[in-house]
Parts: sequence; C-alpha cells; structure tokens
Amino acid sequence: MSTNSQNNPKGKIAEIMGFNLLRLVTLLTVLPILGLIVFIIIKGAPALSIEFLTTPPSNGMRDGGILPAIIGTLYLTLGTAIFSVPLGVAAGIYISEYAEDNRLTRLIRIAIINLAGIPSVVYGLFGLGLFVLFLKFGTSILSASLTLSIMTLPVIISTTEEALRSVPNSFRVVSTSLGASRWQTIWKIVLPQGLPGIITGIILGLERAAGETAPILFTGATFFLPQLPHSPLDATMALPYHIFVISTQIPGMPVKIQYGTVLVLLIFVLGMNLIATLIRSRARSKRQW
Repeated sequence: MSTNSQNNPKGKIAEIMGFNLLRLVTLLTVLPILGLIVFIIIKGAPALSIEFLTTPPSNGMRDGGILPAIIGTLYLTLGTAIFSVPLGVAAGIYISEYAEDNRLTRLIRIAIINLAGIPSVVYGLFGLGLFVLFLKFGTSILSASLTLSIMTLPVIISTTEEALRSVPNSFRVVSTSLGASRWQTIWKIVLPQGLPGIITGIILGLERAAGETAPILFTGATFFLPQLPHSPLDATMALPYHIFVISTQIPGMPVKIQYGTVLVLLIFVLGMNLIATLIRSRARSKRQW
C-alpha cells in the first residue's frame, strides 16, 4: 500500500473499494463459466462409458459411441501443430530478433493482428478454394489441417514475438560479449527464457483449432464416417462438427449423448491446457529473471 494511501483515509477507502470492485467483476466473470461447466458435467456424465469412448456411432448416431470423432479431432489437432508451430515460431523469431523496425515490419505486424480477427468461416472458404479445389487435396484431413494452420498462425506468431521481446536485452548483450553468434544467443538464451509465453500462444492456437467447426465443415469433416481414416487424404469425423450434427440435424437425439460429446471435447481442450500449464510452470521455474 502506498504512503499516500496510509496518510489519506479517503485514499485508503477508495483503494479498498477499488479492490472489492475488481473482486466482484472477477466473480461475475468466473461464476457463469463455472456454472456452465458444472451444467455440462451433470448433463453429459451419464453418457460417458467405455463403449461411448471406444465404439463408432450406430442407429443413425442415436446409439453407440464417438470414437471416430475423437480420433479425427486428434488427427486434426496434430496436423495443425505440425504445420503451424514450426512456421509460427520461426516467423515470431524473425520478426522479434532479425527484422528491422521499419514501415514494412509494422505493416506486417498490423496484418498479423488483422488476420487473427478474421471469422473462421472465411478461413474455411479460403481452404475450400485453395486446398480442396485448386490443389485438389479434396475433403481431407490434410486440407482441414492446412486451413486450421493458417487460422492459428497469427496467434502463434504474435505471442512468440511478445514472449521473445519480453526477455531482457541484457541477456543478449552478455551472450554476444562472450563470443556467441546471434543464432546461438537466440537458441541457447532467448528461446528458453521466452518458452513459457511461446507455449501459451501455441496452446491457445491449437485449442481454437480443436474447437472450430466452420473451417473443417468446408475442408475435412464428414457427417457420418464409422470407420477411422487411413491416410491424410481421407475425410474424418470431428468432435465440433459432430456436436453440430447431433444437435441440429438428427431428430430424437438423446440429450445425454449431445452433452456427453460436449463434455469429451471440453475434457480434450482442458487436458491440453493442463499439459501446457505444467510445461509452462516447469519452464518458468528455470527462468533466470
């Protein structure tokens, strides 16, 4: 607490009221989210079973499980990571460490920020035109993964750049003065120190990709495919699109299966977040500033 607040009762009261207001706003933000999660768990938990998680849908998707949708979501997330993470991190490194601060660089940053705000359905139409029709990859895991990769690149690039810029410049100066090259400084010093922020950006991008429906609707998802895909050029079921289908296209669909599928997707996304948090915490414990 500042000296002015201690000597000024009105300032102390205002500070307490400000903190209480922040707590109230936080509570009003968190409670609806927690309530929604609890509601999904209550509605969806009865559907969870070994059969539900390990068998394909049957009887017009009103029975059976969601195994093809789970595997398809894993494939799409993995494919997105393969294409977007190396390119996004490399672009973030270049913009942060190599590119000069000029008009072109500033325009590139603005373009990246604007790309992050484009609706996902636009990315889906772009993927349909480029990957499905022009490059003739067809409706496939490859087309969907490439489309999702383009959609997640702005997030990964921006967060990588910010994470690297947050590393104190003294680290670079000391490393260079000891004879290290610029790349050795980046690889051995800057990247490990900025790793927590980079991981955060990667997970945010992949979480968005795992939960999107519009891009895969145009490029890779299929309505019903009981067998598992055998190659990247095969179409696949996916949890977000499957939730859309069973919620809007199938009359008489049991509610517990709908919420059970939502709960599985929620667990999938929260699991990714938990893994990222553990990795980020371990990286922060090794950080030297």
